[in-house]
Amino acid sequence: MLILRSAALFLVAALFEIGGAWLVWQGVREHRGWLWVGAGVMALGVYGFVATFQPDAHFGRILAAYGGVFVGGSLAWGMVADGYRPDRWDVTGALICLAGMAVIMWAPRGH
Repeated sequence: MLILRSAALFLVAALFEIGGAWLVWQGVREHRGWLWVGAGVMALGVYGFVATFQPDAHFGRILAAYGGVFVGGSLAWGMVADGYRPDRWDVTGALICLAGMAVIMWAPRGH
């Protein structure tokens, strides 16, 4: 159950961080305006709070593991939001990152 909670929190964090960065990108690079940028900044702030709800108490571990989620989530976001089609190397790299995330977060530690 702890793994499911942790995985769900990583997904929520990814939605806020990647979504926030995408909104800023849209506001600045695609000239959609400051409302998009402001919404992105707020989403990025929420992301910072979501990470604090992870069951593990180690900041470095949480953020390092989240890096793998960010890689996979960014490719998925690009597919859905921008029509990006990752190639086999993108997918392979993301799977490696996600495997690393799982090892960092959920390897048995005996404590």
